[in-house]
Amino acid sequence: MAANAGPMQKNPIVAIYPGSFDPVTNGHLDLIERGTKIFDRLIVAILRNLEKEPLFSLSERVEMLGEVTRPWSNVEVDVFDGLLVAYARKRNARVILRGIRAISDYEYELQMALMNRKLESQIETVFMMPAEAYSYLSSKLVREIARLGGSITGLVPPVVEQRLRTKVP
Repeated sequence: MAANAGPMQKNPIVAIYPGSFDPVTNGHLDLIERGTKIFDRLIVAILRNLEKEPLFSLSERVEMLGEVTRPWSNVEVDVFDGLLVAYARKRNARVILRGIRAISDYEYELQMALMNRKLESQIETVFMMPAEAYSYLSSKLVREIARLGGSITGLVPPVVEQRLRTKVP
């Protein structure tokens, strides 16, 4: 052992959890909470996609995510566009966190992870399954249930439910 060897310096592991979060669901929060226990810093990155017409504006999604992730000091909410790996490189992230609910998710996510690895081999993708209670949950389903007047209680955080109720009469 070298004479000057002290305690090992740990490089913080920064992960990015990308998505549209339109709206953020309890399934997203499940992955965020679990991600905070694995990674030193977790950046919840909202994709600015000009091709989609979201229910909530970008600023509304940033605000809601900021509010519901407040309990975790190692979570940051940000916005990005363009290539995810370019954004990850810019933010010094070494990991992309992705949720997988079903086989169909896995096929798509595997393709994306392999392409990201081809574009940037130093960034790893980590797949995480949601808690069983959220394995069927998606933002799209929540929006549809809200539009059709169904109960979304327990599917989204209370602040998101309130905003959905004002957005979707």
